[in-house]
Amino acid sequence: MSESTETKQKKPGSSPVAGLEPIHTRYRLRLLSDGQLLQLQEATLHILEASGVRFPSRVALEILEGHGAKVDFQSEVVRFPRDLVRKALRRAPRYFKLGARHPGYTLQLQQGVSYFTTDGCGVETVDLETGLRRPSCKADVGMMARVADYLPSIGFYWPMVSAQDYGRSAPLHELEASWNNTIKHVQSETIMGAAPVRFALEMAQAISGCWDEVRLHPPFSLVVCTIAPLVQDREGIEGALLLAEAGIPVGFLAMPTLGTTAPATLAGALAMADAEIISAAVLIQLAYPGAPVFHSLMQAWADPSSGAYVSYPLDSRARYAVVEMAHHWGLPALGAAYGTDALRPGTWQSAAEVALDPYMVGLAGAEIVTGMGLAETYTLLYPEQILLDNDIYQRSRYYLMEMDLNAETLALETIDAVGPGGHFLAQKHTRRHIRQSLRRGLQHQVGGDGKYRDPHEAAREKLRWILDNHHPEPLEAAQQAELRRILAAADRELG
Repeated sequence: MSESTETKQKKPGSSPVAGLEPIHTRYRLRLLSDGQLLQLQEATLHILEASGVRFPSRVALEILEGHGAKVDFQSEVVRFPRDLVRKALRRAPRYFKLGARHPGYTLQLQQGVSYFTTDGCGVETVDLETGLRRPSCKADVGMMARVADYLPSIGFYWPMVSAQDYGRSAPLHELEASWNNTIKHVQSETIMGAAPVRFALEMAQAISGCWDEVRLHPPFSLVVCTIAPLVQDREGIEGALLLAEAGIPVGFLAMPTLGTTAPATLAGALAMADAEIISAAVLIQLAYPGAPVFHSLMQAWADPSSGAYVSYPLDSRARYAVVEMAHHWGLPALGAAYGTDALRPGTWQSAAEVALDPYMVGLAGAEIVTGMGLAETYTLLYPEQILLDNDIYQRSRYYLMEMDLNAETLALETIDAVGPGGHFLAQKHTRRHIRQSLRRGLQHQVGGDGKYRDPHEAAREKLRWILDNHHPEPLEAAQQAELRRILAAADRELG
């Protein structure tokens, strides 16, 4: 599918959504050849047909058997005929919408535009006031949603940490804290199981007003992780089926670790993880043809000396190649970026590991991309980290813009007027353009002494300014009351 007419008519680098600054580029980098993509897809089809995938869900097994998959109810392993896989995936939409609490921030996924989000599921926070580590809580989710709402680099919001002060109903509290602090789309990574999903759907109806609007402009979506090797999560898959029935987009994320839960070679790990994702997508399309689904694969490595989890070795090529694998199936991709292994922000490691991420994943063409703002391998929230990551993002966004060439930008009349040996400072053309020409990042903030400030210090100051001054449009009082009512019911039922 090509870009819409509306998108084609916009200036190079401009956003399809007013107020946002996604990566918008016509440039592409091919990481896999057509032959390699076919070879990987053939390997995935072989795994699905020969090894199969375990679905520990009676509901899923009955759907799959009813459509021609080979189901062993005792082992819960399903084997997929190739024709069934291809037929099912032809029903999946290539692009769809991610609705928002404010309709102006609805995202229409499309070619050439990459919308970024925060990282999620962190479990600890370095307190902004005390500087001490502590378990994450609901207030942290809301605080970072407000920061994400302010930043035009963030197209939608992942709850960045878990609301550990709310037990089993924590994912629903994270959803409510997000909607109370951002008008953007919210994507959960933690709402699992039939009961929590039903509560989440009630909450979505309270936000959207009616079920038809939920389906047309879904205000939230869900990422469901598979279990390596070759197993689906029962709670995740059954919740995904309910969401697909309601028209809520669902993505499946495989996270193989080379050497432990996956083969020690990139090709083997990617083919196996792809089989996990595709098997889940096939189930959704067999149950609800045309339901919006997306593909995500984020591999890591096991340190052979300790078994420790490593996400940024020197060779991390496949971090971006997996986007092409998704597109080869005809599915949108949730790409991976950031999530440094560094223990704290503002260090050489925290910048070096992720410096190429937004640039490369933009070139690969991922429609949506996670994970700005967490350290210590996706687990620790330093609130100011998101602003340091934002600087890296903005560099990549500018790198990938097409240069604006026209009579005004070429400035030939001004050059002629100044002539050899002249100076441009006094020219009207300079006054019109210099403020837009020089874009300062956190590393170029000037202090009272005229010297550049410590970027980490500048990030903390900017973060405090956002929290003090940015106040997203609040939910209506009736919506807030309805969300509180649903959460009270969820707290009682889920325990």
